[in-house]
Amino acid sequence: MVSNTEAQELQASVSIIANRVPSSVDHKIFTTLQLALNNFINGKKWSSEAFQGNEKIVCTFVLNISQALQNNEFSATLTVQAARPIYNSSYQSPLINYIDENVVFRYVEFQTLDFSDTRVQGNEPVAANLTAVFAFYAYTILGLDFDSFSLRGGDPYFQKAENIVNNSPDASEVLGWKPFDGLRNRYWLMENLTDNKYALVHDAFYNYYRLGLDQMYDKEDDARNAILNSLNQLSTVNSESPGSMILQFFFQGKGIELANIFKKAPPDEKGRALDVLSKLDIGNANQYKQSLQ
Repeated sequence: MVSNTEAQELQASVSIIANRVPSSVDHKIFTTLQLALNNFINGKKWSSEAFQGNEKIVCTFVLNISQALQNNEFSATLTVQAARPIYNSSYQSPLINYIDENVVFRYVEFQTLDFSDTRVQGNEPVAANLTAVFAFYAYTILGLDFDSFSLRGGDPYFQKAENIVNNSPDASEVLGWKPFDGLRNRYWLMENLTDNKYALVHDAFYNYYRLGLDQMYDKEDDARNAILNSLNQLSTVNSESPGSMILQFFFQGKGIELANIFKKAPPDEKGRALDVLSKLDIGNANQYKQSLQ
């Protein structure tokens, strides 16, 4: 029998940084909000699955308040990170390492943080935006984690995140949910994770983690081959849909990991890895050249 505390899926740490908020705003509100967000994200059951304590997904959310606006409104960036344990090791591989630049919300100290999948807008859109954003990333983390253990295992959670996008809080100051809000936002992330034209991305996630990293301990050659196969699948996606957000999203936080994976590969395999990585992950191209040439 799994106890209620063991049943939650996320082991999340939420931090709030408010250095840029003037002292005219009582900073005690941010301490209260930080506690409320920790309780919200860790206390809610996000799936029907029962997670044991050691199966919880370790993740962090850092809400950096950039400005205090009028009417108890704040603008912020949100850094979301989550990792996945790799079999037969103490290593945790990055699942998500992403900064959301557009989080505007209203919060009055001690207000209840509510979220419902059937009523994403809540009673007031700008107030509801905060929990909608956190719920969106909770489902995204779950989706990526399940994708990494079973082929297309994350689909139910991506669909829940897509539901939030489709029913997102609608107000002039709320950004990140619409296609015209930018090229890298919540809308495009979930569009890339639910549109069938990006189906190979899910194959790549499974190959990279389950057939790749999880096998590195006792089948290193096979594991590297599976990881190279996943990179080739992402290369196909890039050829068919250049500049897709999901590709940049996949590689954030993985530069050192990928360089280390192929360091001990035979020369021809190193060359193939360097070729595909230099095209897909341009930001880390120099790092790959130094490690793999």
